[in-house]
Amino acid sequence: MSAKDYMDEIDIRIMRVTEDLRAIQRELNCYAMQAAADPELMESLNSLEEIESIQVLKSALDQMRHFLWFYLQIIGTESEMGEKLRQTLRQKPSDDGTNAHEISVFEKIRYAADAAMVRYLTEGKARKPN
Repeated sequence: MSAKDYMDEIDIRIMRVTEDLRAIQRELNCYAMQAAADPELMESLNSLEEIESIQVLKSALDQMRHFLWFYLQIIGTESEMGEKLRQTLRQKPSDDGTNAHEISVFEKIRYAADAAMVRYLTEGKARKPN
């Protein structure tokens, strides 16, 4: 599969997921508005299963938002931070016996994100507040 085909497939999946998320938001909004006047519906929406599925969705969306922020910093900008993230991705993580070829892209990005956050926090301590 060529890189263009791969990106086209990703674009289609992104559009599908985006449409699904918007539909879920509309439905949840509808239920929330109806639940205000319907105690039975409010009770069923507050069930443990419903709350758990919403929490799982929220967690997945939070992780995706965090990942997308770093992804855009890595590929979408020519800023100093973007360049530092790209350099961090190119570096091999600590030599703990793992083969560099076995490290997934996600692990590399997570490592870069962690390293960038540590760098940001340590550099921030040296700066004076506005």
